[in-house]
Amino acid sequence: MLTLKAAGLFDPDAGEIVRPGILRVDGDRIAGAGGPPEGEVVDLGDAVLLPGLMDMEVNLLMGGRGEHPVRSPVQDDPPLRMLRAVGNARRTLRAGFTTVRNLGLFVKTGGYLLDVALGKAIDAGWIDGPRIVPAGHAITPTGGHLDPTMFAAFAPGVLDLTVEEGIANGVDEVRKAVRYQIKHGAQLIKVCCSGGVMSHTGLPGAQHYSDEELRAIVDEAHRRGLRVAAHTHGAGAVRAAVEAGIDCIEHGFLVDDDAIGLMVRSGTFLVPTTALADGMDVSHAAPELQAKAAEMFPRARTSVLAAYRAGVKIAVGTDAPAIPHGRNADELVALVKRGLSPLAVLRAATVTAAELLGVTDRGRLAEGLLADVIAVPGDPLRDITVTQDVRFVMKGGKVCAGRARGR
Repeated sequence: MLTLKAAGLFDPDAGEIVRPGILRVDGDRIAGAGGPPEGEVVDLGDAVLLPGLMDMEVNLLMGGRGEHPVRSPVQDDPPLRMLRAVGNARRTLRAGFTTVRNLGLFVKTGGYLLDVALGKAIDAGWIDGPRIVPAGHAITPTGGHLDPTMFAAFAPGVLDLTVEEGIANGVDEVRKAVRYQIKHGAQLIKVCCSGGVMSHTGLPGAQHYSDEELRAIVDEAHRRGLRVAAHTHGAGAVRAAVEAGIDCIEHGFLVDDDAIGLMVRSGTFLVPTTALADGMDVSHAAPELQAKAAEMFPRARTSVLAAYRAGVKIAVGTDAPAIPHGRNADELVALVKRGLSPLAVLRAATVTAAELLGVTDRGRLAEGLLADVIAVPGDPLRDITVTQDVRFVMKGGKVCAGRARGR
């Protein structure tokens, strides 16, 4: 038994900072909050304790020093990608994010689900990183968003992917693609429902899969108990995704009031990834991509507030490495800048993210839950930027980052 002692403790249900912050930990679980300390005391001084934060859209296999947007997809083999991911995972954990969804590989891997393997290595304690909910390969049609041959404008025959690697056309192929991801360890399914900022051709909001194909993807996933996340920008594509039963819209930059209303009625989550509209560097991108960014990023800065005010359930996601790994809290700051309250944003990174994952063992600092705990140097309800300066990280009762005064 040990006790974390701090100036305060965030209670997402009460919407307040409880003072002082006393949290007892036994093994990998929280034994209780408040009351007298027990066992070893870890004194965190003036810090405030928060549940471990969650990022609902990352790709740990991409981003980092030495990666090239065009050469790396054809030069980096799976072992090199995995080694790069080790550093990305460590940075993400040390930034205070103890759970992430890894939303879909779109590189040549020979069918291997690298994010599944990365998660297993972290769970085994071989390397440090957040808990990973892996999607395996993102599922997209030929020429759709995240088809690498479209993404990097490769010539025909260069880096063609298989159905197992997520390039699937027609109902039979999309069913096979979903089944393959599930067979090899995917815990959710990622589908590309529309174009995107970095797709080289076509309108960014245009729907890529037919309604029939979307329904087939959802049917396969839901029958096996998995949820479906959809990269989707255009309002029409959002409506099609929600009507097909997709559980979560990623980005949703171009949503309109009708699409927002449908999301509210259906209980569909939104992961808005709004910080990338400020932080994503497109200065070296092709002119047509820069033009898309100039059109879409201003919309991204306003659509999330409209969705939140209407009652859409918002969960935090960064689309890292669009936001560099380890700077995941930039998304929390951006959401407050868009008009959400710090309390709403902290809930989006904790209890709402847990609801999106369908888990009840994290997201709060309460008895019986996983001891995923971070400490920040101040009150995040007054100043959300303190989440960019995480001083202490505990995951499953193990201290992963930070120093404290023990006694």
